[in-house]
Amino acid sequence: MADKEKFMKEALKEAKKAYEKEEIPVGAVIVKDGKIIAKAHNLKESKKSSISHAEILAITKANKKLKAWRLENCEMYITLEPCMMCMGAIINARIKKIYIGTLDPKTGACESVINIDNYKFNHTVEIETGILKEECEYILKDFFKMLRKKKRRKK
Repeated sequence: MADKEKFMKEALKEAKKAYEKEEIPVGAVIVKDGKIIAKAHNLKESKKSSISHAEILAITKANKKLKAWRLENCEMYITLEPCMMCMGAIINARIKKIYIGTLDPKTGACESVINIDNYKFNHTVEIETGILKEECEYILKDFFKMLRKKKRRKK
C-alpha cells in the first residue's frame, strides 16, 4: 500500500470517530518525515464551536508537538476538501501539501466552490485529490442517510 493510502486510512479512522459521535465524519492527519504527528476529527457539535474542524484541531496538535506555528515540511491528509477557513489555516501554517479524499461541492475551497490556487498568497500549498475517494465519499453519504432516518423516526 502506498504511503498516501496508508495515511488517508488513518484520516478515515478519525472520520469514523466523528461519525460515532454524530459529528460530520471528517478526519485529518498531519505527517512529517513519514510519521504521523497529529490526528483529529470534527468536533463542532461536541465542543459547540464552529471552528472545531478536523483540520484546525490537527494543526493545533501539530503546533504543540513541534513547538512551532510553522508546519513547513508537513503534509496533511483530509477525508473531505477543506472549507475556506481551514484552507486559510493550512496556508498560514505553511503546510507543504494536502491530500484530499473527496471534494465538497457545498463549501470546498480547493476546487469545488472556490479554487484557492486562483489567489496569490505568501505561501502556496500543493493539492492532490481523490485519495481513497470512494471510502471517503461513502462514510459521508452513510452519515447523512443515518441522520435523515433519525429525523424521520422523530416525526
